[in-house]
Amino acid sequence: MTGDVSIALSFTWLGAVLAISFLEAPLKFRAPGVTRRIGLGIGRIVFRALHGVQILLAAALLLLGVLGDRDGGAWLLLTLAVVVLAAQVALFELRMDRRAVRIVAGEELPPSPLHLVYIGLELAKVVALVGLGTALLG
Repeated sequence: MTGDVSIALSFTWLGAVLAISFLEAPLKFRAPGVTRRIGLGIGRIVFRALHGVQILLAAALLLLGVLGDRDGGAWLLLTLAVVVLAAQVALFELRMDRRAVRIVAGEELPPSPLHLVYIGLELAKVVALVGLGTALLG
């Protein structure tokens, strides 16, 4: 899985996760007038789009990996990133989205431990993508 395209896709995926999950998501709640309800309403849309983009990037990288040389370390890191993404989409997206819908509708709910687990998975994915991009550069 070598080549400039794989490198670009890896770092594009990394940049998208860093920009949305670790920059946009927490900062939007600091903007004047953005309440928890408004922030979660925006977040539902943004994270659905982010997941879609990540799925496309992961699919492209998997395809390039299958068609090209499969470096063992890079392949393992890509697999880790894909498994984390799959867990986030399959196990967390729907549950967190339902919760956000309830809060946007006005229901008061306490913070959820699901959010912390999701952040932990984001950190694991970031580490995997940094490693993947670095391995592909080498």
